[in-house]
Amino acid sequence: MNRRQLLLIAGLLGVLAVFFAFDLGRLLTLEHLKAQQLQLDAYRESNPLLTALVFFAVYVAVTGLSFPGAAVMTLAAGAIFGLVWGTLLVSFASTIGASLAFLASRYLLRSAVQARFGDRLATVDQGIKREGAFYLFTLRLVPIVPFFAINLLSGLTAIPLRTFYWVSQLGMLAGTIVYVNAGTQLAAIESVSDIVSAPLLLSFALLGTFPWIARAVVGWIHSRKVFRGWQRPTHFDRNLVVIGGGSAGLVSAYIAAAVKAKVTLIERHRMGGDCLNTGCVPSKALIRSARLAAEFGDAERFGISAGAVQTRFPEVMKRVHQVIRDIEPHDSIERYTALGVDVVEGSARLVTPWEVEITQKDGQVRRLTSRAFVIATGARPFVPPIPGLESAGYLTSDTLWGLDALPPRLLVLGGGPIGCELAQAFARLGSRVTQVEMAPRLMVREDPDVSAAVTARFAREGIEVLTGHQAVRVEMDGGAKWLVAEQGGKEVRLPFDQILVAVGRAARLEGFGLDTLGIETQRTIVTNELLQTRYPNIYAAGDVAGPYQFTHTAAHQAWYASVNALFDPFKTFKTDYSVIPWATFTDPEVARVGLNEEEAKAAGKAYEVTRYGIDDLDRAIADGEAEGFIKVLTVPGKDRILGVTIVGRHAGDLIAEYVLAMKHGIGLNKILGTIHIYPTMAEANKYVAGNWKRAHAPERLLEWVGRFHNWRLGRREA
Repeated sequence: MNRRQLLLIAGLLGVLAVFFAFDLGRLLTLEHLKAQQLQLDAYRESNPLLTALVFFAVYVAVTGLSFPGAAVMTLAAGAIFGLVWGTLLVSFASTIGASLAFLASRYLLRSAVQARFGDRLATVDQGIKREGAFYLFTLRLVPIVPFFAINLLSGLTAIPLRTFYWVSQLGMLAGTIVYVNAGTQLAAIESVSDIVSAPLLLSFALLGTFPWIARAVVGWIHSRKVFRGWQRPTHFDRNLVVIGGGSAGLVSAYIAAAVKAKVTLIERHRMGGDCLNTGCVPSKALIRSARLAAEFGDAERFGISAGAVQTRFPEVMKRVHQVIRDIEPHDSIERYTALGVDVVEGSARLVTPWEVEITQKDGQVRRLTSRAFVIATGARPFVPPIPGLESAGYLTSDTLWGLDALPPRLLVLGGGPIGCELAQAFARLGSRVTQVEMAPRLMVREDPDVSAAVTARFAREGIEVLTGHQAVRVEMDGGAKWLVAEQGGKEVRLPFDQILVAVGRAARLEGFGLDTLGIETQRTIVTNELLQTRYPNIYAAGDVAGPYQFTHTAAHQAWYASVNALFDPFKTFKTDYSVIPWATFTDPEVARVGLNEEEAKAAGKAYEVTRYGIDDLDRAIADGEAEGFIKVLTVPGKDRILGVTIVGRHAGDLIAEYVLAMKHGIGLNKILGTIHIYPTMAEANKYVAGNWKRAHAPERLLEWVGRFHNWRLGRREA
């Protein structure tokens, strides 16, 4: 706190001390008011303006300082000034006083609360930004929470002062009128509780439902406006139609079938989507073969002579496709049909907000009506418009699985997770790999020390990493191919046999009727927090909805989209992105959940960093995998976890403990107090917690504990 804040607090405490020391609260009691009513009436008759000004100022002070007695003063307003003038005086004085209390709370307390409960307050602020006025208005109408508490608590949030003022002015008006009107009959009131009768409480409760009713009416009007021009069917064929059979689509259909809804799943290509057929599954199968090749090449270090490693690339790819076939039944038409899902192979196109046209593989066209839809059409590799690229031919993460020969020279364009995983895999299998990235480092979403660790490993494995290189064009001369890139204003020519474009993925937005319905898209389909599009019965989930492009987040969103689609308006859930983990399966692996240092700095969030080097871990040393680190960001002085980054073998598995901890509010102290099996990689999670604990050891207390132990030994300190 600064000096001004301390002085203001001291002044407020002084005022409070005077108030209670001189028992000024007795002046704000009903008994005192009734005893002084005649004198007050007489004074008002002779000095009407001065009486109003003094009353107004005192009322502002009482509410601004959160003193008890505002209810009695409201009665006094009715007794002294009558219903109309009393209401006007109290309405404005109470709102101004409430605003002063609001400002004092914000000035004196918000920064301290922000430092201690920053994450939780950020979540509250997001809700306040969306619906703060609505909830404040409801609380003002129905005083579930005392008004002085509302004033102080509101100051801790991000609600603007002007919004707080006008909502309070309107929200408190009904209660003000009731109390001022009661004050006009002051002689009949024995206690303040006499005013709050059962019928009056019921009236306030009914009044409190008004904002909710109004909200429902506004929603109904919005729906009518959105659906204007479309003819709603009188009955529906399905409760839910899901477009797309990838991760989000499969989970959406599964949930609908599990709750006995009538659901159709439409897939135009292959069940399982990109993850099964061209993404997660084949890439991890390829990475496994590549890692085995690297381990054989490093066998001498373990005292084993394995000879020269020979990669039979066609056999590697054969295994990749076998892995796909082995996992395929999990996502098959047969399985989902058995679960109760109507699976249709074909292309879907929305023709109305309730109707989809399906062109089946045999050419037949059919239409289905549905109460709700989930669009889960996924994403595809983005290919930048580089001159000469189309003529030379290129691979993407979708098409490289058709390779039957290992490229002698592979150029990987892109330094993100996909580009890094595949660059290392092909290098380990025997390709000479050059990786080109326009950003200043690989894996730019991670911290610089993470990028450095991966880049160093790539260099040791012979991968030529060229960062800060912008692809300009592709040239061909006979059978030779070159990528021309610009670096520092100069052009560099890079030869290759195959070029793999891995610069990101673009949502699939075309071909299924979004333009017909006018559904807004940007880079993805625009949705609200319920995953609804412009039409409240049409939802989107997975890569096509963003903001994350991971299989596990697609499944996560699918739960929200399908449940909301099936049970709205009776029950809905806002999508929760508070704890999203991910991993890049390079060697070393990189896994993260929550904030890293770059993001914390960009957000202006205070944090502490605790590290543990995996090169110190017994199991890692025994396995010959002693490289990498765990980095944990915590609230300064607290063990609450803001984010974790792990670099090392099995990082994607080790991160799970921190995902659980962050989701359920478990701090480093409890991780430290949990038994971990020895010797395992998971012990690293406990050791980083131990490092945090040592850094926050109570040195002064330990000094006294040391003296205590010396005393027990019968020794005296010099």
